[in-house]
Amino acid sequence: MSGLAPARRGLRRWGTMPPYSIEHARAGLRAPLPTLETWPNQFPGYEIQIVAPEYTSVCPKTGLPDFGTITVRYEPGKACVELKSFKVYLNAYRHVGIFYENAVNRILRDVVAACRPKWCVVRGEFNVRGSMRSTIEARHGRPRP
Repeated sequence: MSGLAPARRGLRRWGTMPPYSIEHARAGLRAPLPTLETWPNQFPGYEIQIVAPEYTSVCPKTGLPDFGTITVRYEPGKACVELKSFKVYLNAYRHVGIFYENAVNRILRDVVAACRPKWCVVRGEFNVRGSMRSTIEARHGRPRP
């Protein structure tokens, strides 16, 4: 069995894995990632949308790659997220074992901490795996109608 991937060791029968642990649940939440840089906003009352269709990370349980589209919408306060730093930040997830839900909530947390928007929505639309796809959305504040 030494040739099996670490996530596959300890299988009781084909297709079953050991139960999820608190380590799986917390995976990636404290992983070091590049800093999100900002620049001073010059205008009030508008919305920014960033779409990143090539998001990748790793499942902390199976070690398999996850793919999806991350969309960040926000109304800037005094600062805007600098796009190159956001790209570098998102690309760093390629080596992070993190669940979809944790990734979306961590991205929201990090964007809010970096630029303090009036509101922010992060949406992750993850590709099909095992005949299912997932969409996760996290919010900070509420957009104006």
